[in-house]
Amino acid sequence: MKLALAQINPIVGNIEGNTQKILSNITQAKNQRANLVIFPELAIVGYPPRDLLLKPSFIEQNLDALDTIARTMPDGITAIIGCIQKNTLQTGKNLYNSVAVIANGRIVSIHHKSLLPNYDVFDEQRYFEPGPIVTLARIDGKKIGISICEDLWTLQDVVGRVLYHHDPISTLAAEGAQIFINVAASPFVVDKHKIRRKLLSEHAKRYQLPLVYVNQVGGNDELIFDGRSCVYSPSGELIAQAKGFAEDLLIVELNGNTPSRIEPTTEGVQDVKNALVLGLRDYVRKCRFDKGVVIGLSGGIDSSLVAALAVEALGAEYVHGIAMPSEYNSPSSLADAKQLAENLGIDFNVVTIDCIRAAFDSQLKDIFAGREPDVTEENIQARIRGTILMAMSNKFGYLVLSTGNKSELAMGYCTLYGDMVGGLSVINDVPKTLVDEIAKLINSEREIIPENVFIKPPSAELRPNQTDQDSLPPYEILDPILKMYIEEEKSAEEIIEVGFDADIVKKVIVTVDKNEYKRKQASIGLKVTSRAFGSGRRMPIAQGFKQFKR
Repeated sequence: MKLALAQINPIVGNIEGNTQKILSNITQAKNQRANLVIFPELAIVGYPPRDLLLKPSFIEQNLDALDTIARTMPDGITAIIGCIQKNTLQTGKNLYNSVAVIANGRIVSIHHKSLLPNYDVFDEQRYFEPGPIVTLARIDGKKIGISICEDLWTLQDVVGRVLYHHDPISTLAAEGAQIFINVAASPFVVDKHKIRRKLLSEHAKRYQLPLVYVNQVGGNDELIFDGRSCVYSPSGELIAQAKGFAEDLLIVELNGNTPSRIEPTTEGVQDVKNALVLGLRDYVRKCRFDKGVVIGLSGGIDSSLVAALAVEALGAEYVHGIAMPSEYNSPSSLADAKQLAENLGIDFNVVTIDCIRAAFDSQLKDIFAGREPDVTEENIQARIRGTILMAMSNKFGYLVLSTGNKSELAMGYCTLYGDMVGGLSVINDVPKTLVDEIAKLINSEREIIPENVFIKPPSAELRPNQTDQDSLPPYEILDPILKMYIEEEKSAEEIIEVGFDADIVKKVIVTVDKNEYKRKQASIGLKVTSRAFGSGRRMPIAQGFKQFKR
């Protein structure tokens, strides 16, 4: 059997465009003499469609598209396509997360997703009914066991605690499947690909069957999908792999003599960089910010990294930098911002904010009489800069990119309506120490980010001689504590037992918790860790739970 793994990048809700992309890939697969072409989960509507699923017209357009594909696709090839189906029973949710098997102008069979994830960013139980039965598809005389994404995540020795009481893969094997096919929309998280590989390999080995895995690629809002569709042999050996972070049509001959393509894979820091570039590019493209983006360039490493990522994602002509110095900014900061812009080849402007800040001081001096300057005046500076960035957005149609990192956002070391303004937070799920690593990776071939940016102490430069460590623990201490508390849900006692200072741990936890209100007002950010400040983390703001013993 000659397979085509169609790793596509759909736009959520663009049913017409997604349908054309599917038909184009079917034609390409047919031209390469494939017998079967396989598309990702919910390929017709894109993943995740969220509350679009509550619109009856959305469901009907999805079904119409399925019929269009069946009528239009060429004969002599079978397609497996992720779609939505209605639940015709009088009980349960109205919809199924399904795949359709299409051949010779008709829908041959429909198969439903059995396991519906309801954790982190997933909320499928809100919309879908679990598939009532697991059935095999018959394609070219073969019994095919089709599953959908989460249906695979059932091996305790790989994933840890199993969340479900039945295993669709074992059922498919017991029914006599000869090939496993899993269609997925599995979001990127750093190092998740290693777990996926082990999971797929173990399933193939356990049942001594080839396993075909087709994953969505691209960015949809906060989520990034890394693709890397693949095939494993019955012995659990990787025999084919599509590109990471790019669309691909991978042709594989099962039991054939022709070796299949195995694209090299990346990991770690390189993976995070690739994910951020893809997520940024797709957010701008899919939201139609055709004029490009604007970034406040402070001369610091965060804004420098965001600018470099934006140029790689969009091209220099679509990236606009603006420096907004005050008397508290060192001359080197402006010089570093200017040098960065020259290195990247981007548009660069300077707007000095001293006179604007002086106007605020003048208007507020009577109201503030008798009170010493404090964080109020610092925040006014940040909000002036935010206003200028939004003015650039309004006047020229640019998307403002926020440049705050995860460490700052966790600790509330950011200003509402100031440096937090923007339509997309590119690195708000990237800890400060990882920011440094990605920046060094960007500079690995030539100096893009000026060397001085790496060596000067991080600073908001909102008062004389200010550094981040005036308010925060050193990042090499802070980031591991944040990871344990936010991503691993460790208690204060557990973190202290690792060896961190008790007073620092308690201060960090209290600070994280009290700044939830800020994070709820932050712009959408790209998710790259297992626990981001986005839709997958739903902490209350008004709450009194104590995270450590007094």
